[in-house]
Amino acid sequence: MVALKGYAMGAANVVPGVSGGTIALLTGIYSKVVESIAAATDKKTWQNLLGGHLKEFWGCINGSFLVALFAGVLLSVFSLAKLLTVALSLYPVLVWAFFFGLIIASALVMFKDIKGWKAVDVLFLLGGAALGVAVCLLSPTKTPDSLIFIFICGAVSICTMILPGISGSFVLLLMGKYDYIMDAIAEFNIPVLLVFALGCLVGILAFAKFLHWLLAKAERQTLIVLLGFVLGSLVKVWPWSNMEAITEAQALRGLELSPVDMQIPGAVVCAIVGFVFVLMIEKLGKKRSR
Repeated sequence: MVALKGYAMGAANVVPGVSGGTIALLTGIYSKVVESIAAATDKKTWQNLLGGHLKEFWGCINGSFLVALFAGVLLSVFSLAKLLTVALSLYPVLVWAFFFGLIIASALVMFKDIKGWKAVDVLFLLGGAALGVAVCLLSPTKTPDSLIFIFICGAVSICTMILPGISGSFVLLLMGKYDYIMDAIAEFNIPVLLVFALGCLVGILAFAKFLHWLLAKAERQTLIVLLGFVLGSLVKVWPWSNMEAITEAQALRGLELSPVDMQIPGAVVCAIVGFVFVLMIEKLGKKRSR
Protein backbone atom coordinates (compact mmCIF):
# COMPACT_ATOMS: atom_id res chain seq x y z
CA MET A 1 0.00 0.00 0.00
CA VAL A 2 2.90 2.40 0.78
CA ALA A 3 4.48 1.69 -2.62
CA LEU A 4 1.14 2.45 -4.29
CA LYS A 5 0.95 5.80 -2.51
CA GLY A 6 4.54 6.47 -3.57
CA TYR A 7 3.56 5.66 -7.15
CA ALA A 8 0.74 8.22 -6.89
CA MET A 9 3.15 10.80 -5.46
CA GLY A 10 5.58 10.21 -8.30
CA ALA A 11 2.82 10.47 -10.89
CA ALA A 12 1.65 13.78 -9.42
CA ASN A 13 5.14 15.27 -9.49
CA VAL A 14 5.65 14.36 -13.15
CA VAL A 15 3.01 16.89 -14.17
CA PRO A 16 3.64 20.62 -13.55
CA GLY A 17 1.11 22.11 -11.14
CA VAL A 18 0.42 18.99 -9.09
CA SER A 19 2.26 18.17 -5.87
CA GLY A 20 3.24 14.75 -4.62
CA GLY A 21 3.14 16.30 -1.15
CA THR A 22 -0.59 16.81 -1.61
CA ILE A 23 -1.01 13.11 -2.38
CA ALA A 24 0.99 12.26 0.74
CA LEU A 25 -1.16 14.61 2.78
CA LEU A 26 -4.50 13.28 1.63
CA THR A 27 -3.43 9.62 1.88
CA GLY A 28 -2.45 10.05 5.50
CA ILE A 29 1.33 9.55 5.23
CA TYR A 30 2.50 13.16 5.08
CA SER A 31 3.70 13.49 8.69
CA LYS A 32 5.40 10.10 8.55
CA VAL A 33 7.23 11.03 5.33
CA VAL A 34 8.54 14.28 6.83
CA GLU A 35 9.48 12.67 10.16
CA SER A 36 11.25 9.74 8.47
CA ILE A 37 13.32 11.94 6.18
CA ALA A 38 14.09 14.44 8.95
CA ALA A 39 15.27 11.58 11.19
CA ALA A 40 17.99 10.83 8.65
CA THR A 41 19.73 14.06 9.69
CA ASP A 42 19.62 13.40 13.45
CA LYS A 43 22.90 12.83 15.27
CA LYS A 44 21.50 9.77 17.06
CA THR A 45 20.57 8.16 13.75
CA TRP A 46 24.12 8.38 12.41
CA GLN A 47 25.59 7.28 15.73
CA ASN A 48 23.57 4.09 15.39
CA LEU A 49 24.81 3.59 11.83
CA LEU A 50 28.48 4.28 12.58
CA GLY A 51 28.27 2.20 15.75
CA GLY A 52 27.06 -0.80 13.80
CA HIS A 53 23.56 -0.71 15.30
CA LEU A 54 21.90 -1.26 11.94
CA LYS A 55 18.55 -2.38 13.33
CA GLU A 56 18.24 0.78 15.44
CA PHE A 57 19.34 2.93 12.47
CA TRP A 58 16.75 1.29 10.21
CA GLY A 59 14.07 1.87 12.83
CA CYS A 60 14.99 5.54 13.32
CA ILE A 61 14.49 6.37 9.66
CA ASN A 62 11.51 4.03 9.14
CA GLY A 63 13.64 2.26 6.55
CA SER A 64 11.05 -0.20 5.28
CA PHE A 65 8.53 2.62 4.86
CA LEU A 66 10.98 4.87 2.95
CA VAL A 67 12.22 2.07 0.69
CA ALA A 68 8.66 1.11 -0.29
CA LEU A 69 7.69 4.77 -0.76
CA PHE A 70 10.63 5.78 -2.94
CA ALA A 71 10.47 2.54 -4.91
CA GLY A 72 6.93 3.53 -5.87
CA VAL A 73 8.00 7.10 -6.67
CA LEU A 74 10.87 5.99 -8.93
CA LEU A 75 8.78 3.37 -10.71
CA SER A 76 6.12 5.99 -11.35
CA VAL A 77 8.53 8.62 -12.68
CA PHE A 78 10.29 6.27 -15.09
CA SER A 79 7.08 4.62 -16.32
CA LEU A 80 4.88 7.71 -16.63
CA ALA A 81 7.22 10.57 -17.60
CA LYS A 82 7.16 9.80 -21.33
CA LEU A 83 3.46 8.89 -21.33
CA LEU A 84 2.34 12.09 -19.59
CA THR A 85 4.61 14.24 -21.74
CA VAL A 86 2.98 12.81 -24.89
CA ALA A 87 -0.51 13.12 -23.38
CA LEU A 88 0.08 16.78 -22.53
CA SER A 89 1.27 17.52 -26.05
CA LEU A 90 -1.74 15.84 -27.69
CA TYR A 91 -4.58 16.37 -25.18
CA PRO A 92 -3.59 19.27 -22.88
CA VAL A 93 -7.17 20.29 -22.06
CA LEU A 94 -8.19 16.81 -20.88
CA VAL A 95 -4.99 16.23 -18.87
CA TRP A 96 -5.13 19.61 -17.16
CA ALA A 97 -8.85 19.17 -16.47
CA PHE A 98 -8.13 15.87 -14.73
CA PHE A 99 -5.55 17.49 -12.48
CA PHE A 100 -7.77 20.53 -11.92
CA GLY A 101 -10.40 18.21 -10.48
CA LEU A 102 -7.73 16.44 -8.46
CA ILE A 103 -6.50 19.69 -6.89
CA ILE A 104 -10.02 20.91 -6.10
CA ALA A 105 -10.77 17.66 -4.28
CA SER A 106 -7.44 17.68 -2.42
CA ALA A 107 -8.12 21.25 -1.27
CA LEU A 108 -11.52 20.20 0.06
CA VAL A 109 -9.94 17.29 1.93
CA MET A 110 -7.33 19.60 3.49
CA PHE A 111 -9.99 22.18 4.37
CA LYS A 112 -12.13 19.53 6.08
CA ASP A 113 -9.22 18.44 8.27
CA ILE A 114 -8.65 21.95 9.66
CA LYS A 115 -11.13 22.63 12.45
CA GLY A 116 -12.25 25.85 14.18
CA TRP A 117 -11.49 28.49 11.57
CA LYS A 118 -10.76 32.03 12.82
CA ALA A 119 -10.28 35.40 11.13
CA VAL A 120 -6.48 35.14 11.40
CA ASP A 121 -6.63 31.73 9.67
CA VAL A 122 -8.30 33.36 6.67
CA LEU A 123 -5.37 35.79 6.44
CA PHE A 124 -2.90 32.87 6.42
CA LEU A 125 -5.03 31.18 3.74
CA LEU A 126 -5.13 34.29 1.54
CA GLY A 127 -1.40 34.82 2.01
CA GLY A 128 -0.67 31.25 0.92
CA ALA A 129 -3.00 31.58 -2.06
CA ALA A 130 -1.37 34.86 -3.11
CA LEU A 131 2.08 33.28 -2.99
CA GLY A 132 0.80 30.29 -4.95
CA VAL A 133 -0.65 32.53 -7.66
CA ALA A 134 2.53 34.62 -7.79
CA VAL A 135 4.69 31.53 -8.25
CA CYS A 136 2.38 30.12 -10.93
CA LEU A 137 2.45 33.34 -12.93
CA LEU A 138 6.24 33.39 -13.13
CA SER A 139 7.52 32.69 -16.62
CA PRO A 140 10.07 29.97 -17.36
CA THR A 141 13.51 31.31 -18.16
CA LYS A 142 16.35 29.91 -20.26
CA THR A 143 18.94 28.37 -17.99
CA PRO A 144 22.29 26.56 -18.42
CA ASP A 145 22.67 22.80 -18.88
CA SER A 146 25.72 22.58 -16.62
CA LEU A 147 25.84 19.75 -14.08
CA ILE A 148 26.14 22.28 -11.24
CA PHE A 149 22.84 23.86 -12.25
CA ILE A 150 21.24 20.41 -12.66
CA PHE A 151 22.33 19.66 -9.08
CA ILE A 152 20.65 22.88 -7.91
CA CYS A 153 17.50 22.00 -9.85
CA GLY A 154 17.37 18.63 -8.10
CA ALA A 155 17.89 20.17 -4.66
CA VAL A 156 15.14 22.76 -5.16
CA SER A 157 12.56 20.67 -7.00
CA ILE A 158 12.70 17.65 -4.67
CA CYS A 159 11.65 19.82 -1.73
CA THR A 160 8.24 20.24 -3.33
CA MET A 161 7.64 16.49 -3.23
CA ILE A 162 7.04 16.85 0.51
CA LEU A 163 5.45 20.29 0.24
CA PRO A 164 1.72 20.17 -0.60
CA GLY A 165 0.56 22.64 -3.21
CA ILE A 166 3.71 23.06 -5.31
CA SER A 167 4.82 20.60 -7.97
CA GLY A 168 8.44 19.56 -8.40
CA SER A 169 7.89 19.52 -12.16
CA PHE A 170 6.48 23.03 -12.01
CA VAL A 171 9.63 24.22 -10.25
CA LEU A 172 11.67 22.57 -13.00
CA LEU A 173 9.48 24.38 -15.51
CA LEU A 174 10.21 27.69 -13.81
CA MET A 175 13.93 26.89 -13.83
CA GLY A 176 13.74 26.05 -17.55
CA LYS A 177 14.69 22.40 -17.09
CA TYR A 178 11.40 20.44 -17.26
CA ASP A 179 11.84 19.19 -20.83
CA TYR A 180 15.57 18.63 -20.25
CA ILE A 181 15.01 16.37 -17.22
CA MET A 182 12.05 14.55 -18.82
CA ASP A 183 14.24 13.82 -21.88
CA ALA A 184 17.06 12.63 -19.59
CA ILE A 185 14.63 10.20 -17.94
CA ALA A 186 13.28 8.95 -21.27
CA GLU A 187 16.78 8.54 -22.73
CA PHE A 188 18.25 7.24 -19.45
CA ASN A 189 21.03 9.84 -19.47
CA ILE A 190 23.08 8.47 -16.55
CA PRO A 191 25.39 11.47 -15.82
CA VAL A 192 22.50 13.94 -15.73
CA LEU A 193 20.28 11.63 -13.70
CA LEU A 194 23.01 10.88 -11.14
CA VAL A 195 23.78 14.57 -10.57
CA PHE A 196 20.08 15.39 -10.39
CA ALA A 197 19.54 12.53 -7.90
CA LEU A 198 22.43 13.77 -5.73
CA GLY A 199 20.86 17.23 -5.68
CA CYS A 200 17.55 15.65 -4.70
CA LEU A 201 19.19 13.78 -1.81
CA VAL A 202 20.87 16.89 -0.42
CA GLY A 203 17.77 19.04 -0.89
CA ILE A 204 15.28 16.69 0.70
CA LEU A 205 17.45 16.03 3.76
CA ALA A 206 17.99 19.73 4.37
CA PHE A 207 14.41 20.83 3.72
CA ALA A 208 12.71 17.98 5.59
CA LYS A 209 14.51 18.99 8.79
CA PHE A 210 13.27 22.57 8.44
CA LEU A 211 9.73 21.51 7.56
CA HIS A 212 9.65 19.08 10.50
CA TRP A 213 10.67 21.94 12.82
CA LEU A 214 8.08 24.24 11.27
CA LEU A 215 5.28 21.72 11.70
CA ALA A 216 6.30 21.17 15.32
CA LYS A 217 6.23 24.90 16.09
CA ALA A 218 3.26 26.05 13.99
CA GLU A 219 1.51 23.06 12.44
CA ARG A 220 -1.91 24.67 12.06
CA GLN A 221 -0.63 27.88 10.45
CA THR A 222 1.69 25.91 8.18
CA LEU A 223 -1.10 23.64 6.94
CA ILE A 224 -3.40 26.61 6.30
CA VAL A 225 -0.71 28.37 4.25
CA LEU A 226 -0.13 25.12 2.34
CA LEU A 227 -3.86 24.93 1.65
CA GLY A 228 -3.60 28.42 0.19
CA PHE A 229 -0.77 27.17 -2.04
CA VAL A 230 -2.99 24.34 -3.25
CA LEU A 231 -5.75 26.79 -4.15
CA GLY A 232 -3.28 29.20 -5.75
CA SER A 233 -1.92 26.43 -7.98
CA LEU A 234 -5.30 26.24 -9.71
CA VAL A 235 -4.20 29.25 -11.78
CA LYS A 236 -1.54 27.11 -13.43
CA VAL A 237 -3.72 24.09 -14.19
CA TRP A 238 -6.81 25.83 -15.60
CA PRO A 239 -7.40 23.66 -18.72
CA TRP A 240 -7.77 26.62 -21.11
CA SER A 241 -4.99 28.84 -19.74
CA ASN A 242 -2.67 28.07 -22.68
CA MET A 243 -4.56 28.41 -25.95
CA GLU A 244 -1.33 28.15 -27.93
CA ALA A 245 -0.73 24.65 -26.55
CA ILE A 246 -4.32 23.68 -27.41
CA THR A 247 -3.89 24.86 -30.99
CA GLU A 248 -0.57 23.03 -31.33
CA ALA A 249 -2.18 19.85 -29.97
CA GLN A 250 -4.89 20.04 -32.63
CA ALA A 251 -2.25 20.37 -35.33
CA LEU A 252 -0.36 17.36 -33.96
CA ARG A 253 -3.58 15.32 -34.07
CA GLY A 254 -4.13 16.36 -37.68
CA LEU A 255 -7.23 18.45 -36.97
CA GLU A 256 -8.28 21.76 -38.47
CA LEU A 257 -6.82 24.73 -36.58
CA SER A 258 -10.04 26.71 -36.75
CA PRO A 259 -12.29 26.70 -34.90
CA VAL A 260 -10.31 25.61 -31.85
CA ASP A 261 -11.85 22.56 -30.17
CA MET A 262 -12.33 23.53 -26.52
CA GLN A 263 -13.26 19.93 -25.56
CA ILE A 264 -15.55 21.19 -22.78
CA PRO A 265 -17.59 17.97 -22.31
CA GLY A 266 -14.44 15.84 -22.17
CA ALA A 267 -12.79 18.31 -19.79
CA VAL A 268 -15.78 18.19 -17.44
CA VAL A 269 -15.66 14.39 -17.40
CA CYS A 270 -11.90 14.35 -16.75
CA ALA A 271 -12.24 16.90 -13.95
CA ILE A 272 -14.93 14.77 -12.30
CA VAL A 273 -12.74 11.67 -12.67
CA GLY A 274 -9.84 13.51 -11.02
CA PHE A 275 -12.11 14.73 -8.23
CA VAL A 276 -13.47 11.26 -7.53
CA PHE A 277 -9.99 9.74 -7.76
CA VAL A 278 -8.77 11.88 -4.86
CA LEU A 279 -11.81 11.08 -2.73
CA MET A 280 -11.27 7.38 -3.33
CA ILE A 281 -7.61 7.61 -2.29
CA GLU A 282 -8.59 9.52 0.85
CA LYS A 283 -11.23 6.92 1.71
CA LEU A 284 -8.75 4.09 1.20
CA GLY A 285 -6.23 5.92 3.36
CA LYS A 286 -8.71 6.30 6.22
CA LYS A 287 -9.71 2.66 6.05
CA ARG A 288 -6.03 1.68 6.13
CA SER A 289 -5.37 3.82 9.21
CA ARG A 290 -8.20 2.23 11.23
